[in-house]
Amino acid sequence: MPAPQPLLPPPLAWPILDFLAPSWARPSQRLLVLQRRSYASSAPATRRRTLHAGTSSSSSGDDETHGNSRAARPARTAAPLTKAQQAYLSRALRVNQAGELAATLIYAQQTPPLVRAHPHLRPLMQHMHAQEAGHLETFNGLLAKHRVRPTALAPLWTVAAGALGWGTALMGREAAMACTEAVETEIGEHYNNQVRELLAWKRERVESGEDAGLGEELEELLGDIRRIRDEELEHLDHAVGEDAREANGYPVLTAVIRGGCRGAIWLSERV
Repeated sequence: MPAPQPLLPPPLAWPILDFLAPSWARPSQRLLVLQRRSYASSAPATRRRTLHAGTSSSSSGDDETHGNSRAARPARTAAPLTKAQQAYLSRALRVNQAGELAATLIYAQQTPPLVRAHPHLRPLMQHMHAQEAGHLETFNGLLAKHRVRPTALAPLWTVAAGALGWGTALMGREAAMACTEAVETEIGEHYNNQVRELLAWKRERVESGEDAGLGEELEELLGDIRRIRDEELEHLDHAVGEDAREANGYPVLTAVIRGGCRGAIWLSERV
């Protein structure tokens, strides 16, 4: 009995969706069309029906007369990113992952002393830590998917974030919340800048007549960044509601933390 034939054409017949893939790795639209037509014409009848499932049942008179069916057109894909855009996204993903790693560690170190002194904070701290852990998982997956290396300074940020979380928690509830306010303010602005950049790319592509716009993957990334930004700003609101601005030395404390965040972002983009 002959081995069953695969229902899908070879991998090269489908577009590469990885937005950080080099341009030479993306097949041209003409090549995609030719490959699909060749595959459809050589496929058995059952496989051709599978390939054309979902197309309109009202085919042209010529198609019905000659018993031929046309291969499905390849989906529109966005134009490849420029080298500058690829570099920007690599830096953005690297910094985002580093920032979420640090935020997760800050909350992990703040929680034990804060909850011992203020048991009513347990649900809030668990909620914020769980969201940060989800953000970190998202960016860990994106780094692996697009083969972007994490920052080489991750061990340093691990120690610094742990010390910051533990130290501000020992200073009291207000200081710990002031730390959250300062960190989330910088992170929120950082994500806002990325959203603006991606929207500018989308606007340029639409104005140039590209129907595909950013493409499926970049649209998904834009949605993830917006969602994560909103959750970070939610943490900021919680911190302010827990008297962050009543902390001793609030202006100096938040200025130092925000300056440290900006320096960490700058270094993580480059190292």
